[in-house]
Amino acid sequence: MVNNPLSRLRDRFQSNIQFRLTCYFLLILLPLVLASLFAVERSRHILLEQAAERSETALSSAMDYIDLTLQNVEEISTLVATDPDLLQLLNKHGERVDAAAVVDFAQVLGKLSNVNSVNRMVSQIAVYHMPSQMLVSTRDGGRMVDVPAQRRWLERIAAENGTAIAYLLAEEEVGGGQLGELAQTDGVSLVRTMDLYNSQRRGDLVLISLDMSRLTNLMQSLLPSPGTTIYLRTETGQIVAGSSRAEGGDVVPASSPQREEDAGMLTVSIDSSYSNWQLTMRQPRHELYAKTDQLRVYTLVIIVISILLALGISWVIYAGIAAPVDKLVKGMKRVGGGALTVRLDNRRQDELGYLTEAFNRMVVDQRRLIEDHYEQQLRLAKTELNFLQAQINPHFLYNTLNSIHRTAQNYEAEEISEMVLNLSRFFRLSLNKGEAVITVDECLSHLHYYVRVQQLRFLDSFAVEYRVEAAARDVPILKLLLQPLVENAILHGLEGRDEGGRLLVAVRVVDERLLQIEVRDNGAGMSAARAHYVRQEMERLARQDFHLYSVSETAVRDLFGLRNVLARIKLYYGAGAELAIESREGEGTAVTLRLPLRSREALDAAALPVHEEEQTT
Repeated sequence: MVNNPLSRLRDRFQSNIQFRLTCYFLLILLPLVLASLFAVERSRHILLEQAAERSETALSSAMDYIDLTLQNVEEISTLVATDPDLLQLLNKHGERVDAAAVVDFAQVLGKLSNVNSVNRMVSQIAVYHMPSQMLVSTRDGGRMVDVPAQRRWLERIAAENGTAIAYLLAEEEVGGGQLGELAQTDGVSLVRTMDLYNSQRRGDLVLISLDMSRLTNLMQSLLPSPGTTIYLRTETGQIVAGSSRAEGGDVVPASSPQREEDAGMLTVSIDSSYSNWQLTMRQPRHELYAKTDQLRVYTLVIIVISILLALGISWVIYAGIAAPVDKLVKGMKRVGGGALTVRLDNRRQDELGYLTEAFNRMVVDQRRLIEDHYEQQLRLAKTELNFLQAQINPHFLYNTLNSIHRTAQNYEAEEISEMVLNLSRFFRLSLNKGEAVITVDECLSHLHYYVRVQQLRFLDSFAVEYRVEAAARDVPILKLLLQPLVENAILHGLEGRDEGGRLLVAVRVVDERLLQIEVRDNGAGMSAARAHYVRQEMERLARQDFHLYSVSETAVRDLFGLRNVLARIKLYYGAGAELAIESREGEGTAVTLRLPLRSREALDAAALPVHEEEQTT
């Protein structure tokens, strides 16, 4: 199963009360946080809409004023272009500029000055007399247009425009120069021909330049913030005036009014229905949101404080309620692991304090009950083990005495002496100063005394072989564990043979975790039915409670040695100990013990000592 972050969070949510409480408090705060953030964003949007509406209103008023100014300028141009006195003064003279022409041009200048003074948005009015190439201007007086390319440009404008009006910027290319240099202006100029109603008119022109300083001041009065820019464009997209003439580019065609929003800017544009000019204002949004940003900061601070309070409250609740419960859970886990000395500190007087005190009393009561139960089981186990241990000696002693009786009838005293000597050594090692655990090497030495007694008894009709691994010699095992198996092999397998009997005792360590002991003979063996019965009895015995073995098996009269060995290894070594039997009639029998490796200290702790007086009883 993949341990992804979502599953880890779910597991922690299910297993940790503090984390769950924190999540609950945060869920309570979540709607308030979302509502606050929505309110701030909504206020920003409303502020944006209101700012855009205010800008549209201001731009509409300014554009109306500009349209009115253009109408007045066009009307002035019409008056100048159709004034009969001006036309008479201009038509009187040809290419030659004499004194009379200078006087008439002065009168023309006077009339133009009178008209110029009427409208403050007009910076100058000029008339170009094509035959003499004289440019009469209210700013510079009269001067000749000496550049041929400029004269050709003026003639072309007069021929192409006819009676129409053209607005030209100061940057307009005029025969190798700019219109601003020719007309001495820095802004937009209206250009149209003179003598509008005369189809045979000459190419005389009237140029009316707007006062850019006044127009710029009008536009800058609309700026709501220092970073805001405003500019006026012609219908072709050329900038007429603005707070920053560096801003340019084509205007996106749109109906009036229109609003554009780009990255970090609020753009509002107004198109004139009269001149098709466009007035555009661009305001940085961060200036527009300056006050709402403060409100946004306050809201975020409140949200952070609320989250910290939620975490603090969840911790206080956890410390006051969940922490004692968690302490109880940990204490119960320790008790479940066998630590019966656990005692929880308790200074509370509420319900949780009562639960903690009840837990402490429960642990004490449970420890007492378990100690009483274990002591009772220990005494019972000690009685059972001593009983099982004592059962071996009378039975063996009876057989040994019987062997001595038969040997005394058939042999001289030397054999009887050797038999008695081996018998005494056997009993001495059996007592072993009351210890129940000996090494494999000691066990085989003890077993050899018994085997030698039996060899003398049966006239050396069988031979014994010991196969012991070096690693197995110092392994601790229970004493008197192999004697019943060897006794069965001799009495039930090899007895009755005159010669050729073989007894094998093999000991080795398997996989560094099991001690395997095999007792094998080449005696009579068992029939298939008998072997099946023996294995079935061993399996039944392995499944029962060995603490009650002596009680439940008192009525059993067969397989005494095997039952005794199996009961002892199960009591000492636990469920991992095994006893296996293989036998074939006429071929022999093999009994195999598999014992988990235990240290001597572990076996001493499991094996209760058998006192000498109990063994000799």
